[in-house]
Amino acid sequence: MAHWTADNIPDQTGRTFIVTGANSGLGYVTALELARHGATVIMAVRNAAKGQGARDAIAAAVPGAKLEVAALDLADLNSVGEFARSIVSSGRPIDVLINNAGIMMPPRQLTKQGFELQFGTNHLAHFALTLQLLPALEGRPDARVVTMTSDLHKRGHIHFDDLGAVKTYSRTGAYSQSKIANVYFALELDRRLKAQGLPIKSVLAHPGYAATNLQSAGPRGPLAWLLRLTNMFVAQPAEQGALPELYAATAPGVEGGQYFGPDGANEMRGYPKLVQPIDRAKDPDIAKRLWEVSEEMTGVRWP
Repeated sequence: MAHWTADNIPDQTGRTFIVTGANSGLGYVTALELARHGATVIMAVRNAAKGQGARDAIAAAVPGAKLEVAALDLADLNSVGEFARSIVSSGRPIDVLINNAGIMMPPRQLTKQGFELQFGTNHLAHFALTLQLLPALEGRPDARVVTMTSDLHKRGHIHFDDLGAVKTYSRTGAYSQSKIANVYFALELDRRLKAQGLPIKSVLAHPGYAATNLQSAGPRGPLAWLLRLTNMFVAQPAEQGALPELYAATAPGVEGGQYFGPDGANEMRGYPKLVQPIDRAKDPDIAKRLWEVSEEMTGVRWP
């Protein structure tokens, strides 16, 4: 795995990937590299015009790239359901789902269904999307679900008594909660898939600190200025930050339940390596409780 780069991605011809948030940042780089290696990529995006622009840019860089743009608004569970149903009802198989999209540290806002925006977008929407797409992943050789989290999950706690952050809202706290929720979800999904004997791998990745528009799209005020400076002087390029999710999605020998991040100091920068989530994120009791709450909130249940 030492110094694994996108050049090491095996040929993906004949395999179909869904990448959420594929129009910019890590999602764009991921879609680009998958297309470069022969994959068919469904670019699931909220803004169709930006998605088409990203598709055109990739097509210009990769002649013959197999790309599709599909509408998916993760802040609206109705949109999530429509997207998933369109894939499953078409009968087309999906080899890998990459739950990449996210929002980071905005002022308190709500999704269309009234959930706190970061928890609703980063966790609940991908929870609902994954469960509804499982029929399209079943039976595919080496099928995978890759869920992107953040090293900031280590600061996260699930506040079951205030998941909507009504009593207290902290931009960083809500983001960290959503990111540790990603970890609980992916590990519980792995446990359930194995218990059912379903050969689909649930894998985690995080990008370290990568310079993307995530830091500018959500934060406001002094925090936005601070993150702009750290993007300039601390962060690694998005091309490097995308490597852990590309490794999780394509590298031979990846196993369900594994977690990949950068190999540099404090997992901030570098090449993909096997890392570990914080110990409390491995608690199966909290994961089971969060799963049950997520089913109630989304109306989507384990099939």
